[in-house]
Amino acid sequence: MSSSNVSRRHFMGGATAAAALGTLGLTPEVLAARERRAAERGIRRLPGGAPMLRAWQSQVDAYDALAHLSSNENPFGPSEKTLEAMTYAFKYSMRYGYPDNNVQERIAEAHGVPRDHVLMGAGSGEILDVVGLTYLAHDKKVVGVEPSYGSVYSHATGIDAETILLPLEADHRQNVERMVEATNRNARDVGFVYVCNPNNPTGVTMTADEIAYLLDNIPEDIPVLIDEAYHHFVEDPAYEESLKYVREGRKVIIARTFSKIYGMAAMRIGFAIAKPDIVQEMRAYSTGSVNALARWGAVAAMEDVEASRRMLEHNRKWREQTRADLASLGYESIPSETNFFMVNLRQRVAPIRQAFRERGVAVGRDFPPMLDHLRVSVGTEEEMGRFMNAFEDILKTPLMSAQSG
Repeated sequence: MSSSNVSRRHFMGGATAAAALGTLGLTPEVLAARERRAAERGIRRLPGGAPMLRAWQSQVDAYDALAHLSSNENPFGPSEKTLEAMTYAFKYSMRYGYPDNNVQERIAEAHGVPRDHVLMGAGSGEILDVVGLTYLAHDKKVVGVEPSYGSVYSHATGIDAETILLPLEADHRQNVERMVEATNRNARDVGFVYVCNPNNPTGVTMTADEIAYLLDNIPEDIPVLIDEAYHHFVEDPAYEESLKYVREGRKVIIARTFSKIYGMAAMRIGFAIAKPDIVQEMRAYSTGSVNALARWGAVAAMEDVEASRRMLEHNRKWREQTRADLASLGYESIPSETNFFMVNLRQRVAPIRQAFRERGVAVGRDFPPMLDHLRVSVGTEEEMGRFMNAFEDILKTPLMSAQSG
C-alpha cells in the first residue's frame, strides 16, 4: 500500500464520515455555519484579505491539513451550546470586571464542595505549576512515576527542586507500595506526591484501593496531587474519583481541566479542588488569568451532558476499533481508560513519528523510557482511518521492517 492508495478498509469518508459527524451534533449545516462565522472573523482564507492573513495562510493550511493525534484533544471541539455561550461572552471582551456566569460556584456545585474549595487556573497545567511553586523549594522533592505527565517533573527541576521517579511495572501500572516506601524514606524532604490517574501516557488507572493505600500509609501532612484530567473517560469499576478525600479534609489536591472531553484546550481553563487552607496557600502563586470566553464556555460545557455522552461513545468505539486493527497486524497496545492509547512498535518510535508526519498525521512524542511505544490520540473517524493507512504503509517499508527485525 502506498500513502496515496487509500484503503477501503480504513478510510471512512463521504456519507460515512458525514453520518459520524451527525451523531455528535456536527451536521454539514452546523459545520458550514461554523465556517461562515470563522470567515466573518477573518480566520480563514478570504479573497484580498489582510496582509497578515496572507502571510500566515500557508502555515494555517498546513496545520489544518494534519490529522491531529498527538495531544489528546477532543477532535470535535466545543459543543454548539458551549460555542454559543462563548460567543455571547465576547460582549465582555473590553472589560476587566464582568459577569462570569458564576463559573467557580457552578464548578463547586457540580463536584459537591463549597466554593472556597475551588481554585481556577489557565488549564490544569497552571494548577500543576502552582502546586509546585507552593510546596517545592530548594532540595524539596516530588515523588512520582516515569513515564507520566512530565511537565510536573520538569517544572520541579526548573525551580531547583528534585524528583524521585519510580519505574512502572511490567504491566504498566504504578506500584503504590514502592511510592509509599519512597515517600516515607524521604518524608522530611518530600514536598508532594504526584499521581496522574489515569496515567498519561499509558492510559492505565490506579484503583480506588491503591489510592486509599497511598493516602493511609504516608504522613498525613504530605500533600498528594492527583491529576484527574482524563477521569471522564474511565469505565474501570475498580477506579474511583478522589473527591471524597477532599471532603474528608485530607491533604489532597485534585487537578482537572476543560481541555479534554469538553474540547476547550486552546481556551485554557482548569481548576483545583482542595480544602480551603490549601486553596489559600496556592492562591498566592496563581495568576487567576482565565478569560471571559473560557468562563462562560465552561459552564455551558458542564451543562451539555448529551454532548459529553456522544463524545464518550465516539472515543470508546474508535479507540477499541483502532486497537483491534493494530492487533490484527501483530502490534499490541496497552488497554486504555482515556482518549489515547500506546501501541508497542518493538522499535524506536522517533523515525516512525517523522514518517507519519510526512504522511500528514501527527502522533505523540517520546516518553522515556518507553521509547518503543507510540502514543496515539483518538481523533475523528476519518483521522483514525488516515492513521491506519499510514501505519500499514510505514511499517511495511524496508527501513522500518529491518529496524523491527
